Amino acid sequence: MSHRTTDEKQHVDRSRFPADEWRLVEKRFSTEDLGVTETLFSVANGYLGLRGNVEEGRESHTHGTFVNGFHETWPIRHAEEAFGLAQVGQTIVNAPDAKVIRLYVDDEPLLLPVAELVDYERSLDMRDGVLRRDIVWTTPGGKRVQIRSQRMVSFAERHLAVMTFEVTMLDEAAPVAISSQILNRQDGEDEYHVRAAAMGEGFDPRKANQFTGRVLQPQTQWADDERLVLSYSVTNSGMTLAVAADHQMVTDNPVELRTLVEGDVAKHVFRVDAQPGQPIHLTKTVAYHTSRGVPARELVDRCRRTLDRAGRDGLEGTFRAQRAWLDDFWARSDVEIPGQPEIQQAVRWNLFQLAQASARAEGSGVPAKGLTGSGYGGHYFWDTEIYVLPFLTYTSPRYARNALRFRYQMLDAARKRAGQVSQLGALFPWRTINGEEASAYYAAGTAQYHIDADISYALVQYVLATGDREFLEREGVDILVETARMWADLGFWRVNGDDEFHIHGVTGPDEYTTVVNDNLFTNVMARFNLRAAVRALEIIGETDPASRADVDARLGITHAEVHEWSKAAEKMSIPWAEHLGIHPQDFHFLEREVWDVAATPADRRPLLLHYHPLVIYRYQVLKQADVVLALFLQGNQFTDEEKLADFEYYDPLTTGDSTLSGVVQSIVAAEVGYQDLALEYFEKSVYVDLANLHANASDGVHVASAGGSWSALAFGFGGMRDHDGHVAFDPRLPASWDSLTFRVTVKGSRLRVHLTAGAIELTCETGDGAHVSVRGVQHDVRPGEPTVVALEDQGPVRSGRPSMRRLSGNRREDGTLIQATVPHS
Repeated sequence: MSHRTTDEKQHVDRSRFPADEWRLVEKRFSTEDLGVTETLFSVANGYLGLRGNVEEGRESHTHGTFVNGFHETWPIRHAEEAFGLAQVGQTIVNAPDAKVIRLYVDDEPLLLPVAELVDYERSLDMRDGVLRRDIVWTTPGGKRVQIRSQRMVSFAERHLAVMTFEVTMLDEAAPVAISSQILNRQDGEDEYHVRAAAMGEGFDPRKANQFTGRVLQPQTQWADDERLVLSYSVTNSGMTLAVAADHQMVTDNPVELRTLVEGDVAKHVFRVDAQPGQPIHLTKTVAYHTSRGVPARELVDRCRRTLDRAGRDGLEGTFRAQRAWLDDFWARSDVEIPGQPEIQQAVRWNLFQLAQASARAEGSGVPAKGLTGSGYGGHYFWDTEIYVLPFLTYTSPRYARNALRFRYQMLDAARKRAGQVSQLGALFPWRTINGEEASAYYAAGTAQYHIDADISYALVQYVLATGDREFLEREGVDILVETARMWADLGFWRVNGDDEFHIHGVTGPDEYTTVVNDNLFTNVMARFNLRAAVRALEIIGETDPASRADVDARLGITHAEVHEWSKAAEKMSIPWAEHLGIHPQDFHFLEREVWDVAATPADRRPLLLHYHPLVIYRYQVLKQADVVLALFLQGNQFTDEEKLADFEYYDPLTTGDSTLSGVVQSIVAAEVGYQDLALEYFEKSVYVDLANLHANASDGVHVASAGGSWSALAFGFGGMRDHDGHVAFDPRLPASWDSLTFRVTVKGSRLRVHLTAGAIELTCETGDGAHVSVRGVQHDVRPGEPTVVALEDQGPVRSGRPSMRRLSGNRREDGTLIQATVPHS
């Protein structure tokens, strides 16, 4: 989509992509942004993802078929080795591509870039999860052909994808050939020898590593009149995969079938003597199964069962099940913004991406790009816990539980990793697929120990929101205890009259400032983690002493270490600069010079692509919100005055080079009163992919930004907070919006929150109701009658935005002047 300045209300080219509140619609095909549209029109379910490549498979930026967790491993070769550095890289594998359905009329191929298209529309409908394309093609010989296709990855059937392809000669008869294929693009060579456009792009650390050797080793290949089957094992990781496709051809025209099966390709070619007005309808039903070690032949059997079941259900039954699943999803997840059709479309597209990334991820994590691209190698980061899980916890708690259980399943690997870096307890990997640390650049990767606290935060948020004590006692408490042990061991006591607990040599969320002492975010979140472990043990002991005894025995917990956690939390060092009235991002942060972000040319952004890391590390400059994120997640630990002062200091220093930043800046801007700025940050975030604002949407959806968009709506404009399990509202509805409606599920009860300028209305849609507060006043929301609370205003209102001028000319604690400059480049 077109890239416009963020000051413009119109973020996308509406002549090509018209606003539709429930669909993403494309009215004109273009090769200029293939990578972006391939991402935007992807379909996935959390287990299986198909990029929005055209059916013909010829024109592409990056072909992509991805299965969550299906990966290859490779040795990380460091320029200079050091003890404890990550040794084994992991990268998601491009699974065999079953999307390919090629069309020939009069032996002329349909090639969209050169085809004469009389009509063209492609749409992704968020109500039924179906990608549709409807075109009329005039062949070089002057014959008009109508082609209609559908593509769906099933939410109801985790391993299933369905495609339909219908061809109708409108005026004249013609010989038609349809070649339906499964193609191993990871190793096999496309028969057209087309080089993906992505291969010509330059350096970008956000992209996936490329393999140099063969990845997929053929195991089984066979076919019959309907079914094609391929299976593989992965060279180094040992994972296995099988893919099978059934074909049903329905037409009144004469048909011949030719079949080819080899190690890297399987295809049915249907030859049809097509008469005008006689449709040719092909249904292609595909199953994918993967495993960490089950023989490929067993996966073939699983594919058989999946396809046999789909055959019994029939095409209409499969589509009905998809619609029913999504009806339920939207009933508990939809956000309504009347009178804002462009924003409404963008919001629903982002929420739909969250479903596509997480719904059927069972047993796996949520990759940073979902299953829409290979960016970041298919790795799982803290993105899941901080940006995605709040949405899942409050709308689809079962999916949140699955994601947390995935972290629990890698706890042993985290214990091992802690030992490798000389720590007790458990240290979760900064980026991983299989549980091992895969971050080769430790300064901006492995050093982000806050991953432990992020996981613990999401876990506590889930337990308090759902009341899922069984998960806490059986698995969750293990994570809290082992992460608390890591913090207690990592930090140290500095005795100088009043003892303080310090944490040194870590990196916070801001990756432009690395390996620092007493990073505020890390310390504040570590304090939360320590307290959460202590409190969880207390709750279990108070309600079920026998269970507490089991936990103590299982984890070897002693009274002395629990007391140590409490003491460390209470005495945690929290940086504070009295002379400026702000929280320094870390102990030495204010000693640096200020990077003049406002004066930095646009063609030198993002900074990480134009400046050596050491240049960036010498300045006060942020890739993403750091202290400001702490103000949101631990807002009950800061005063209103501290939040305002910190936001005004750090906002001008934040480049927004990370898509994780805008949503947090929006939430806190709304809270402290910069309401126009909050809306600006929100719009930048909700259009990150739809408008390709960071010029890398071709690598896949920014799933964390999509999740953060929901947080900006619920926590930012809705003013919702959930500290210590108490749900509260202090709304900040944008002045240009008539209303905002969203849903949250609290302990099994779904509340509809409807916000206008003059009131907030809370309705219990399902369940027994909930206790909430609005601006400090408690309310019981019960079924049957809405609770309406009048609002005098939408909080404080501050104009403009914090200025860099406020920072330049400040003095350090020693009296020296802080300068604002831009490094030479």
